[in-house]
Order: sequence, then structure tokens, then C-alpha cells
Amino acid sequence: MAEVMMRLGEFSFSIDTAAYQQLMRVTRYRWSRQSRVGTHDALQFTGYGGDQITLTGKIYPGWRGGAGQIREMRAQAAQGKPMMLVDGNGYIHGRWAVESVEEQADIFAPAGVPRRQQFTLQMEFFDDGPQVSDT
Repeated sequence: MAEVMMRLGEFSFSIDTAAYQQLMRVTRYRWSRQSRVGTHDALQFTGYGGDQITLTGKIYPGWRGGAGQIREMRAQAAQGKPMMLVDGNGYIHGRWAVESVEEQADIFAPAGVPRRQQFTLQMEFFDDGPQVSDT
């Protein structure tokens, strides 16, 4: 089996199974605006906004991994729990909540089995808040 590209909870993305072709991350920052007479507005940094990751990829069910991989993504997301996101280099990105799973299927075999599936997985960073020590 090929090396894992990324792991979200129990689900692994890899070249042999659900491989993502694009990873897009958007991090937002909040700035409060105060109007001033005769000059530009003053800005004050007020904290972090949302942090989103969108993965888009393709699955070839006849190759490896089978046609149930998107169903697996949905089942994990439906548990309603944030999941740990770890990339293939071992970097821990923290916990993420899946907001949506989209799929598109084409090139069908007999009985309507797709030969190619495309997916888009959108998730939002789940901030656990400040970590407080018991000691």
C-alpha cells in the first residue's frame, strides 16, 4: 500500500485509495475598523477568524480501495465529532470538523457502478480553546 498522504480520524488519503489532487487552506483574521475624520480608518487586530481546508480528489474504485470510500468519509463525518488531522510527514494539524462531503461519479460500468468518483471534503478547524494545566 502506498504511503499515507494525510489522515483524518480513521480515514487515510493515499495514492492507492482516495487521493486528493488539491488542498486549499484559508485562514481568516479579524480586524475591527474605526472611522476617523480626514484619514483612513484605523484597524485593530481582534483575533483569529475561521480556518478552513478543502480537499478535492479522485477515486478509481476498480483500482484500489473500492467504491465505498466516500461512504466511509460520510460515516465518519456523521458521528459529529472533530477528528485529528495528521499529514504524511507526521505533522499534527489539530482537530477538524467536517462541514461537507461532495461527490460526483461518472464513467459507469454495468449495474451503475462508477469507474471514477470525484470528491470535495470541506472542514473547519475545531478550536479546543486555551489548554489549562491541572498542576
